[in-house]
Amino acid sequence: MPVKNFVFGHFKIVLMNLLKHITVPNFTSEEGKIIADIKLSYQLFGRELHTAPVVLINHALTGNSDVAGENGWWKSIVGDSKLIDTTKYTVLAFDIPGNGYKTTEILFEYDVFSARDIAKLFGLATQQLQISTLYAAIGSSLGGGIAWEMAILFPDLIENLIPVASDWKASDWVLGHNKVQFQILENSKKPLHDARMMAMLFYRSPASFQSRFNRTVNSNLGIYNIESWLLHHGEKLEGRFTLHAYKVMTHLLSTVDISKEFDSVEGAFEQLKSKVIMIGIDSDLFFVAEDNKETARLLRKKNKEVDYKEIKSIHGHDAFLIEFEQLVEALRDVFKYKL
Repeated sequence: MPVKNFVFGHFKIVLMNLLKHITVPNFTSEEGKIIADIKLSYQLFGRELHTAPVVLINHALTGNSDVAGENGWWKSIVGDSKLIDTTKYTVLAFDIPGNGYKTTEILFEYDVFSARDIAKLFGLATQQLQISTLYAAIGSSLGGGIAWEMAILFPDLIENLIPVASDWKASDWVLGHNKVQFQILENSKKPLHDARMMAMLFYRSPASFQSRFNRTVNSNLGIYNIESWLLHHGEKLEGRFTLHAYKVMTHLLSTVDISKEFDSVEGAFEQLKSKVIMIGIDSDLFFVAEDNKETARLLRKKNKEVDYKEIKSIHGHDAFLIEFEQLVEALRDVFKYKL
């Protein structure tokens, strides 16, 4: 489908976009597992590049660069006259290499990159696109962790760092979850299906399940509705994801840690120049709200500019894909555009 655009005032607006590509030459991964030219895919939405402030959106574990438009996974908040208004901003979204979006090509083993490598690739690609400043870098879950890494690696790049349902590190809880995921991926007869079923228990909450299902039965299948819902999500992921891609993304989630090259996370925070707006979720069982609050406390102790805002929801980690009104309210002031 060709790109369609029109003139809004003096600026061109991109309505539909083809997947674009950019190559980061001679990239060396953090652990030295690979030295190669790395081809990244990305999409642009909204105002033409270099005519408006740029907002980078980093996708979550099973997401991709398609953040807006008809099939956009965050189309409820990204688009014409929405929170991240595509008539006022240029929206940039990269695909994490290995996520399998619109390609079946497998170039590397699943564990060659770390989250820091991905952050470095995104930062270098942004520089190649001649973007000197990102008005905001916003990411959910894994995408938020990568945004944290970018803010430390490229301290002058991001004005507003917005991690949503995320953290600057993979906690013991997340690391444990991912270990079980890999055990399922290695040993199950239906690895993607079964790993996704297990993960969905972490992405929602007991209250969310009770509110939705309340022990009701699927009469057609003769099983509880919660069981049929989990089976459906396992089948759905099998239809749009590959085993290799799921391993890549799960591995990356385990590697998020901005403190690795410092004596402590406080040392990493010393490098930070961005204003930080963290969005936590009170019922998140994955990236728990208490960890976000502790991060905010440490940042204030370092005299960094930080806001912590919390979504109230029964839906757990996935509330960032559900509670759009609260997300809009929490970020309204950040994306209040001024000419």
